[in-house]
Amino acid sequence: MNRREMLMGVAAAAATITTGRAFAESHEHMDHTHMAHDHVSNPNQKLIDAAADCVSKAQLCLSHCIVSMGKGETDLAACANSASQVEATCATLQKLAALNSKRLAAYAKVAMDICKDCEEECKKTEKHPECKACMEACAACYKECKKLVG
Repeated sequence: MNRREMLMGVAAAAATITTGRAFAESHEHMDHTHMAHDHVSNPNQKLIDAAADCVSKAQLCLSHCIVSMGKGETDLAACANSASQVEATCATLQKLAALNSKRLAAYAKVAMDICKDCEEECKKTEKHPECKACMEACAACYKECKKLVG
């Protein structure tokens, strides 16, 4: 490397450092009050949240049922089946609600039935906290679907 190349490299590095500092300082002093973002909330947000909660609680219920059945508690088989169905149904419901699908209302009618079935099945085993939580989440999701369907 000759002297000229070295000086050019040092000058480029100095320019980069100076520019970076100037940008950082101007960014620190920038007035962020005018940078408010216009977030449009999804009109189905409550349904999305209820469906997500239902999925989460159904997963926990299903996992609990499987472990318990492995220990001989066969009375949880129907609850496990129901929780598995609601998990799949509500995951799709959540996605369709997020997309504001034109088929959302029709799908919500089906989801209501599956949530109601699961709520009733989990009620039979609500002595287990996971089943009770799933039952409550299904009831809440049912109510949100009902608001959409009418």
